Amino acid sequence: MQRVTLKDKTFVPYITSDKILASVKVMAQKINADLSDDMPLFLVVLNGSFMFAADLLKEVTIPCEICFIKLASYHGTSSTGTVTEMIGLTEEIKGRTVVVVEDIVDTGITLEKLVTLLTKKEVKQIKVASFLLKPEAYTKTLKIDYVGMEIPNEFVVGYGLDYDGLGRNMKDIFVLDKK
Repeated sequence: MQRVTLKDKTFVPYITSDKILASVKVMAQKINADLSDDMPLFLVVLNGSFMFAADLLKEVTIPCEICFIKLASYHGTSSTGTVTEMIGLTEEIKGRTVVVVEDIVDTGITLEKLVTLLTKKEVKQIKVASFLLKPEAYTKTLKIDYVGMEIPNEFVVGYGLDYDGLGRNMKDIFVLDKK
């Protein structure tokens, strides 16, 4: 992996695709075991989760359904503090187990908004699967049931994560170069 420049920022290699896929496989095994007696609905949070969701769901072997929601709370490299719902949930989820699929949980603002929305729809239970978690930045108390990797409070791109729309297509994850 080499350094990558996106717009005005340079990023350095951080997590290889091999490590990513190995972590995703472990997460899927836990989900398969935990939800083997259920038929969960995987609610994929777009845009960032598309690569993680594709890899995760290739490894999920239990019967399940998949749908998508788009929420936004980022502008550039920092959270705006407000969540805007862009594409709403249209599936009937009352009484269902819902697995929220997130690319990254940092402050938890987006996740809290989504869990509030799901709770109002009377779901059976909510599980959260996030590929990345930033414990230093996480300010909420919601349980993250499945975590691929914990990382420091650094800005990362690749594997679905972006900087102003760029970098989502990279198979590896890169971290902002502070130099």
